[in-house]
Amino acid sequence: MDALAALRLQIEWGAHVALGGQPVHRLAARAAPPRAAQEPGPAVPPPPQPSPVPPATARARPAPAVRAQEVAQAATTLAELRAALASFEGCPLSTTATNLVFSDGNPNSGLMLVGEGPGAEEDRAGRPFVGPSGQFLDRMLASIGLDRTKLLITNLIPWRPPGNRNPTDSEILICLPFLLRHIALVRPKRLVLLGAVAAKAILDDAASIRRLRGRWTKAAIPGLDEPIPTLPMLHPAYLLRTPGAKRDAWADFLLLRRTLDEAE
Repeated sequence: MDALAALRLQIEWGAHVALGGQPVHRLAARAAPPRAAQEPGPAVPPPPQPSPVPPATARARPAPAVRAQEVAQAATTLAELRAALASFEGCPLSTTATNLVFSDGNPNSGLMLVGEGPGAEEDRAGRPFVGPSGQFLDRMLASIGLDRTKLLITNLIPWRPPGNRNPTDSEILICLPFLLRHIALVRPKRLVLLGAVAAKAILDDAASIRRLRGRWTKAAIPGLDEPIPTLPMLHPAYLLRTPGAKRDAWADFLLLRRTLDEAE
């Protein structure tokens, strides 16, 4: 009677599984139940199953980077390229950013600066390099007699990554065709790459920006007959965080000024 009372109490408390006297190894494979003996008969092959066919839209849809290449190459003017970027849906960054940040300055100047991507201020204004790093860049350019009427500024990534994080490799691959087409349409005589991300993407060189800076190199751009003289530099945002690197940056700006004077 005591056992029955204990059992009734457990049922009232919600117990529904009875435990045995020995632990059960529940991860072990269960033995297959014995199959009933059957008379041997001729083997009947299963009917052929039709292979699944994806919808036509799924088969025809290319990867985002391939689609970006097609869309960018179709643009024949800067206005068309900007419109193509504004309507492009292959990059997730376009859904989280406030504005498309295309370019600023003079596309006919012969000098083009390429940064990494917009920050919070650039995202709100829709213009590149207008925040603290952009204001610092303006002061450095002014120190060698340059301003935005004498150059064109753009970014590798035209939409702000959430939280100002670094762009992913996938995002770079998607946005790179638009930047390359931008450069091909502008046809600059000199190209300046601000920061490691832009330098690695354009030059396809995994070396650190510290090793790349300080000397002119050549960048092969699809759509152009000849490589463009290119000068990698430290990014202004890095210089604000690392004041000790400003000496190297000043040397790079002096090199840029000498090169422009010699070309004139």
